[in-house]
Amino acid sequence: MTVKKHAVAAFRRRKTREVRAGSLVIGGDSPVSVQSMTNTKTEDAEATIRQILRLEKAGCELVRVAVPTAEAADSLREIRQAIHIPLVADIHFDYRLALKAIENGADKIRINPGNIGGKDRVRRILDAAREMKIPVRIGVNSGSLEKALVRKHRGVTAQGLVESALGHVAICEAFGFTDLVLSIKASSVPLMIETNRLLSKKVDYPIHLGVTEAGTPASGILRSAVGIGTLLAEGIGDTIRVSLTGDPEKEIEAGYQILKSLQFRKRGVTLISCPTCGRTEVDLEKTALKIEKAVGRIRTPLTVAVMGCAVNGPGEAREADIGVAFGRGSALLFKKGMIVKKIRADEAADALIREIRSWDRSVREQGHIPARPKGVRGR
Repeated sequence: MTVKKHAVAAFRRRKTREVRAGSLVIGGDSPVSVQSMTNTKTEDAEATIRQILRLEKAGCELVRVAVPTAEAADSLREIRQAIHIPLVADIHFDYRLALKAIENGADKIRINPGNIGGKDRVRRILDAAREMKIPVRIGVNSGSLEKALVRKHRGVTAQGLVESALGHVAICEAFGFTDLVLSIKASSVPLMIETNRLLSKKVDYPIHLGVTEAGTPASGILRSAVGIGTLLAEGIGDTIRVSLTGDPEKEIEAGYQILKSLQFRKRGVTLISCPTCGRTEVDLEKTALKIEKAVGRIRTPLTVAVMGCAVNGPGEAREADIGVAFGRGSALLFKKGMIVKKIRADEAADALIREIRSWDRSVREQGHIPARPKGVRGR
């Protein structure tokens, strides 16, 4: 029996309101966006700008900066003028910093209304945001849940976290402000999943997903993929951040990998390579890593297969846009389901890299996918 490629229906997202932060639309029918946060001192505008420009190049679509001081808020004006993606100011405790951030060009404000210091101060922030037509992200974190709710729910629970978020929403709505994005994060993956499931049943505001303090890249990417991926597969989530200790550029790549895995975004090379077994005749790990590194900055959507033997290799390679299937001392190079040629095994990686780059150039220059090549149809 022949199984058609991509026969399974794509995951469907829940319908949420649209919120616009600068040029980026969050929610509605817009793609799930990938964001990050700088780890520079925002007061150092030059260093922050350099990092944001690197994040832009990596594919970041929204960037958040910490604003703990008046000097940091003052830096936003220079930063905003030098970058090309929406800028979010992360504010805690001092409502005056939020007002200054809005004045200096922030495209979005992230606050926890519970620690700003009273409803009147929240109102002043909302009034300023309304005047400048920018949204507010309500951020609730399991590590800073209000003590009264911890006591009420006998610990940090999904019910308590959602109650906190809804309480903040009620404050905003009472002042007639509904340009909101909601975010509830936890370092516990099960808690993060349970909380966002519950939240999604209560509101139709866009939801930002993330596992807070996920850890180093090795463990943090896995934990984020489980938490964020589970919710996205259930249709929950409109924008994501993979929070990692270290270089924030790694967060962007990880975010896109999660979205690509669920077919929510098509961006860059998706490398399919077999796990290897006793039938493998080549050093497939070395080959796959070489190819992955060589094409890592390509943004054209492309599925590449690197297969180690003749059992599943030819079939998987044909399903990919471009692929190789190794045999003993040789490899078959495939393109759009057609065998292009048979080549020596030690030449296969370089040949595949050339084909990938040629494909990328064709798409970028002509705006279309290369035609099916002439050749022998794979069996």
